[in-house]
Amino acid sequence: MALVKAFTQFVEPPSSPVTDVAQGAAPGARPPKLETVQMGFFYGLNQALRDVSLKINERAVTALIGPSGCGKSTYLRSLNRMNDIIEGTRVSGKVMLDGEDIYAKDVDVVSLRKRIGMVFQKSTPFPKSIFDNVAFGPRIAGLTDKAKLTEIVEQSLQRAALWNEAKDRLRDSAMALSGGQQQRLCIARALATSPEVLLMDEPASALDPASTSRIEDLIFELKQNYTIVIVTHNMQQAARISEVTAFFCMGRLVEVGQTKQLFTNPIQKETEDYITGRFG
Repeated sequence: MALVKAFTQFVEPPSSPVTDVAQGAAPGARPPKLETVQMGFFYGLNQALRDVSLKINERAVTALIGPSGCGKSTYLRSLNRMNDIIEGTRVSGKVMLDGEDIYAKDVDVVSLRKRIGMVFQKSTPFPKSIFDNVAFGPRIAGLTDKAKLTEIVEQSLQRAALWNEAKDRLRDSAMALSGGQQQRLCIARALATSPEVLLMDEPASALDPASTSRIEDLIFELKQNYTIVIVTHNMQQAARISEVTAFFCMGRLVEVGQTKQLFTNPIQKETEDYITGRFG
C-alpha cells in the first residue's frame, strides 16, 4: 500500500462531512447541491451506467476516477443534460439539482446549462476575439448592454486567473493564446453565465505541467464560490484538489468517500486494486 500512503501528502482534510454511498447524509450535513438516485444511462440498448446514487456537496470539489470506458464522463455529461444531443440516449432514475429533477418534462434545458456550466478536455475557444469568447453566453441570453458585457468579461477573466495576461489584448484572436491560456479562457466563458456548478472533463489532460498546476490552483480558488465536479485520470490530481472522490468501474459507482480516506484506506478491493495500479 505504499502508493496509497503516498497520496496523503497531497490531501488536506475535507471541509464538509461525507459518508459512504450506501449511507444517508451525515448528521447536520448540508443538503447536496446535486444528487443522482439509482441513475442509469443508456446508449440505445447498451446500458453505460447502472444504479448510480451519489450526493455532490455544495462549494466543494468532487473527483470522478476510474479506468477508461467506466462511465465517468457519461455521468458527468448527464448532470447538465449534455448527452441529450446524442440520438437514442435515455436516463433512468433521478438527477436532482437543489432537490428538483433536471429531467422533468417542464425543465428548460437552456436555463439548466446556465446553472451548470461545462469545461471540456480539449480547449475549445471560438475563432473570435478573447472578449467575444467570454461575452458569447451573456449575448446569447439577450444581454446587449456594452458596459454590462465589459464588466462580465473582466470579472470572468479575473475569476479564471487570465485577466492580467489578457486585459491588453481583449480584441486579439483567442486562437493566439497558449494551450493553458485557452483552457482558462474556456473556464472564463463558462463562468460568464454565472453558473452554480462547474463540470470539468479532464481539463488539464492536454496541458504541460506548469499549465496543469495553474488550472489546479484555479480550481482550488473557484471552489470557494462554485460546486465543482471533475473527471480525471490523474489520481495525484484528484488527491490534490478534491474533498470527495468517487470511483467508477464498468458503469457502476463502486465507492465514494472523503478523498484522503478513499486513497489511504479504501473499503472495496476494486478501489484498492485500481489505486495501486493492479488494473486500469
